[in-house]
Amino acid sequence: MASSMAVDKPKQPKLDVDQYLSTAISATPTDLHPYFESFQGLHSRKLWHQITLKLVEFFDDPLSQPYQVDVYDRFVRDFAAKLNPLKLVEMGVKVSRQIDNPSDHIGFLSDILSRIDKDKSQEAYVLLLATIARAKLVFGDIEGTKADMDAAWKVLDELSGVDSGVNGAYYSIAADYYKAKAEYGSYYKNSLLYLACVDITKDLTAEDRLNRAHDLGVAAFLGDQIYNFGELLMHPILDDLDQSEYDWIKKLLFTFNEGNIGKFEALAPLFPKEPILHENYPFLRQKICLMALIESVFKRGPYDRTMSFQTIAEETRLPLEEVEHLLMKALSLKLIRGSLDQVDQKAQITWVQPRVLSREQIGGLAHRLTTWTEKLSSVEKRIAPEVLA
Repeated sequence: MASSMAVDKPKQPKLDVDQYLSTAISATPTDLHPYFESFQGLHSRKLWHQITLKLVEFFDDPLSQPYQVDVYDRFVRDFAAKLNPLKLVEMGVKVSRQIDNPSDHIGFLSDILSRIDKDKSQEAYVLLLATIARAKLVFGDIEGTKADMDAAWKVLDELSGVDSGVNGAYYSIAADYYKAKAEYGSYYKNSLLYLACVDITKDLTAEDRLNRAHDLGVAAFLGDQIYNFGELLMHPILDDLDQSEYDWIKKLLFTFNEGNIGKFEALAPLFPKEPILHENYPFLRQKICLMALIESVFKRGPYDRTMSFQTIAEETRLPLEEVEHLLMKALSLKLIRGSLDQVDQKAQITWVQPRVLSREQIGGLAHRLTTWTEKLSSVEKRIAPEVLA
């Protein structure tokens, strides 16, 4: 089993449900009594779906927090085999938040995991493993986190039509793990996948959205394989950067996408606000030069993509002797395709990586299409008489 901290609890004696619920009514606040009264009636009639809904309602009630662990550990567990495994696990995950002690917290979740049939309840199994992995990350067990993540992914990768909550749980812990490891590309990928599983306006607080947008921006800048910001630029999560202390990060993202070195240099004095960007300035400078190269090629027509090293030096604001290295880097990253002529100091570019366009870039593309249409029309008029003849 992936989680090495599973505990074997002694088998509990059969619960006297009526006595337990009667005691609960006398020992809890009046506002909680209707829940326990409902539990009595639904349990006696063996209405397992209805009692599940009522339990979910109970665990969502803030007043129930001091009693959640006992209700789950004794009452719910007594008929757990009758409940939907995924719902059982979702409730267990919620209840575990009331347990502060690291060992007890992980032990509680691991005990539930030991009772889940991995083959018959795969979604529940993945959700629990992802939750245990998160707990281990919070409590500093990085290796344990990775082991549980890998075990969860092994199952998840084979499933189809997975509940969004299960997917979200996995991608959330994966993103946080890679953030802790400073693996920017993996964080960026898993964080965007996590956002695809949630409703950011309902499932995330304003603070969560701001932090997530900030972290995604930083990851986009520092990811050594990330040169296409399209998915992030189109995501509404970036709107939370507007009029915040990080609004300049949003501007910088669009600046990179446009390959605009002038705007980059104008924003560079703000980098000390984000020390990790300030420390990686040489890498960011190279990255904006690569983006400027892509933009320079993109702006040219398909028959005007033989560029001299001197032209590239001017477009990227690099010394002439550094242009060849820049081109080799762009080719190795598969940002462009083509060939170099070191003797004549020219580059023949045959392809450039597609990306999301700004309004100005779309305008430029529209102008090129108009020019192309006019040329096509001119050719048509010139050959029409010959065709008719």
